Amino acid sequence: MSIKVLDGKRFSEMIIKGANHLSVNAKLVDALNVFPVPDGDTGTNMNLSMTSGAKEVKNNVQLHIGKVGTALSKGLLMGARGNSGVILSQLFRGFSKAIEQKAEINSVEFAAALQSGVETAYKAVMKPVEGTILTVAKDAAKKGVAVAKNESDIIVVMEEVVKEAKASLDRTPDLLPVLKEVGVVDSGGQGLVFVYEGFLAELKGEQLSEEPVTLPKMDELVSAEHHKNVHNFMNTEDIVYGYCTEFMVKFEDEKLSNDPFTEEKFRQDLSKYGDSLLVIADEELVKVHIHSEQPGDCLSYGQRYGSLINMKIENMRQQHSNLVDDVQTPFVLVNDKKSKEKKEYGIVTVSMGSGIADLFRSIGAHAVIEGGQTMNPSTEDIVKAVQEVNAKKVIILPNNKNIIMAAQQAAEVSDQEVIVIPSKTVPQGMSALLAFNPSVSMEQNEVGMKTALQHVKTGQVTFAVRDTSIDGLEIEKDDFMGISEGKIVLKNKDKVQLAKDLLASMIDSDSEILTILKGEDSTDADIQSLVSFVEEAYEDVEIEVHDGKQPLYAFIFAIE
Repeated sequence: MSIKVLDGKRFSEMIIKGANHLSVNAKLVDALNVFPVPDGDTGTNMNLSMTSGAKEVKNNVQLHIGKVGTALSKGLLMGARGNSGVILSQLFRGFSKAIEQKAEINSVEFAAALQSGVETAYKAVMKPVEGTILTVAKDAAKKGVAVAKNESDIIVVMEEVVKEAKASLDRTPDLLPVLKEVGVVDSGGQGLVFVYEGFLAELKGEQLSEEPVTLPKMDELVSAEHHKNVHNFMNTEDIVYGYCTEFMVKFEDEKLSNDPFTEEKFRQDLSKYGDSLLVIADEELVKVHIHSEQPGDCLSYGQRYGSLINMKIENMRQQHSNLVDDVQTPFVLVNDKKSKEKKEYGIVTVSMGSGIADLFRSIGAHAVIEGGQTMNPSTEDIVKAVQEVNAKKVIILPNNKNIIMAAQQAAEVSDQEVIVIPSKTVPQGMSALLAFNPSVSMEQNEVGMKTALQHVKTGQVTFAVRDTSIDGLEIEKDDFMGISEGKIVLKNKDKVQLAKDLLASMIDSDSEILTILKGEDSTDADIQSLVSFVEEAYEDVEIEVHDGKQPLYAFIFAIE
């Protein structure tokens, strides 16, 4: 069998099979996390992101491949979670941009689109690191371009792309020493390989196993992964607009001739019916998400421009009492009560643990996205939070290095004036929030809050999910690990003793304040032991203790 041209229908099936293959193997990708901490979530992030793209494609299957690419790009953009998900979305954003005007493509155009995706993804990353998903995508695309010069069969080109992607993946430990030390390949690169394998299987008409792939030494890693979900819900009485309303409008020329569509006017007109409004449009349709008390009015307004499709209306008040977290939305938004009048400033922050969420609210956050670690919010989730705070200017604190890129994408697509303070930890987010000054400009706040990130040190105590050797430490499964500024520096079987040793390594003559965030698996006796230790050894250090209720991390320390 030979395929000389690729149309939208076949490309749609490639996307769907690629997403399915990744989904089946998501836990394996999670298990490739370099550090043996219980929050390796690359596979989860890539899976949720790709699933979002595939869902949009399923709703827009057509022969025109450019239109399918646009749908994929939109779905991935708004569903992107974590750095790996954002990079994946950028790879296909560039791919889709290269083919948007084409009804079908040949082998040369297919390879060129892969290359365009690589260029877009590299531009999106501030400091690209080789030995990651970026390298695997780059090497695979380069091979595809070279092969397509003399090969018109897209199947053959894709075979070579997959072959080179796997070879590049095998080389990632040579480019990133930490991968070689731990004995794994790059997790994001592995996720991309699964997507490409799905593409190839669809082109060749082959079926892929519904059982996860088995890689050398991966069985024990996958079984060792420990993920824990935390569920926290807002009060029912806080729901001002009770109907979550989603619909799409397929444009009709006759209606548009009487009332031309502009995305800005459409968004502005719909905003009077509720909040959490999200509008995405292209030449053929507009997609709407809104929380409203009058969903019928929203639908009637949409009909001014065409016919309604894919409608969904949910009564959020009725559902609230028995709400359970869905894998597609692994967090909840907790915000202050709505005000009809827009605030000057709004603060959106991310945290895991109801106690930490309460702490952020107490020091000025207007919206807390309950997520992080194994539950990274998507770009769309953050956009909705930005809208929910009802402010002219919004500041986002990600508090996790794996959420910064999604936050930056959310800032780019939001209508409000939005900036991201790149906080990598909860203590950094707390320090930045305390530096916020509502009486100065956005620019001045950005400088002041970014400066505040440098004035706090972060320590964390968690447990190992597998045996490993890293940075000279021989770590066994279930050992407790001390992490200082993102680096594993200590191990011990005794959690409290490890915490004391970690504090001793971090507190110095300049330290004035120690804040201890107590995890859900730690006891009051554990805390008292730590407090007594610090009071005796560092009498000049002021101690604050908060019940963070965070999972996975027994203690989080902020030292200022």
